[in-house]
Amino acid sequence: MSEQIGVLQGSAGELEARARRLRRLILDTVHRAGMGHTGGSLSEVEILVALYFRVLRNIDPERPERPDRDRFILSKGHASAGLYAALALRGYFPESLLEGYDELGSPLQAHPDMGRAPGIDISTGSLGQGLSCGVGMALAAQLRPELGGFRTFVLLGDGELQEGQVWEAAEYAGALRLPGIVAVVDCNGVQLSAPTGPSLAPERIADRWRAFGWESSVVAGHDLGALVPALEAARHGAGSGPVALVARTVKGRGVSFMEGRCEWHGKAPNDEEYARAIGEVGG
Repeated sequence: MSEQIGVLQGSAGELEARARRLRRLILDTVHRAGMGHTGGSLSEVEILVALYFRVLRNIDPERPERPDRDRFILSKGHASAGLYAALALRGYFPESLLEGYDELGSPLQAHPDMGRAPGIDISTGSLGQGLSCGVGMALAAQLRPELGGFRTFVLLGDGELQEGQVWEAAEYAGALRLPGIVAVVDCNGVQLSAPTGPSLAPERIADRWRAFGWESSVVAGHDLGALVPALEAARHGAGSGPVALVARTVKGRGVSFMEGRCEWHGKAPNDEEYARAIGEVGG
């Protein structure tokens, strides 16, 4: 069966339109719920569009548990509004399901739950744990040929890299030259209550991954023309060892009064702010 199953080959304009739509869905979701991590969900938009509409192989919304599918882990699980919007846009469930985000009994809880929502490959929320899960998945792909040598993509936040468990997993994968795993860092420079600072500048992060034995590079995280080929190259390169891609992004991207502001890390817009934001993102 072709490796290309599940990949949508959209034009650059179509991908940009999906990114605008994704931002609109994120804002709709967090505003309606009155909660959510708006800034980090907006910064990951192009990464999610590139992955779900061009890069991930053998993903199938009608068969979300297909065994040879590429896996995706949102290690920064608090940015779930972005992931849920991407899954809805890709057809895993109707967009109307976003209206129940974080409600009691909803499959779309504040942190992704693989037992509730289709398309979630691992439950996340406790920062620092996603890469360890990804390493385990990559090991399984090597040990079980019937799984087709799938790739595992792990999206981490730059602030999350301050968790020691990230580097324990990175050291293990690097020492093994473990194939099949790609770490993507949403490097937006802002965490809960402050900037991340110079120690987490994109180039320094990339150097750190290299020190742990990973191939590593920096890419413009909102430029789909650069991001798609970089992710495709990372997927290919992961066939011979672990690859890290540091995406230079902007917290709250697309909404002028949210961009680069730590107060939008875990805040939902009120009615006035929502109207202003929708006016800016379109979609």
